Amino acid sequence: MSDSRTGRRFPLSLPITIREGESADQTSGRTQNVSAAGVYIHANAELEVGSHIEFEITLPSDIIGGTHDVRVRCQGRVVRKENPGESRSPNGGVACVIDNYKFVREA
Repeated sequence: MSDSRTGRRFPLSLPITIREGESADQTSGRTQNVSAAGVYIHANAELEVGSHIEFEITLPSDIIGGTHDVRVRCQGRVVRKENPGESRSPNGGVACVIDNYKFVREA
């Protein structure tokens, strides 16, 4: 089995909010690792492979070397799903590709 991951992954456990498709409903979770191209998420949500999702991650200032936290709003797709027995989380997890993102300024 080939490993299709690209870019360096950072083992960051950060809070994340997730919205699937056009739904107004949000769920929360945590990242397991983050890269420029994707993210692995543990969440209490039934996200299926191929689902389009929007999610927001807050990067803490101490991690990025800044004076303020930075929020990043992303759009992506679920490319892999792990069931509870295959994952570190009792709820399983999903690997997502980041198709595009933008930094969100505070008001």
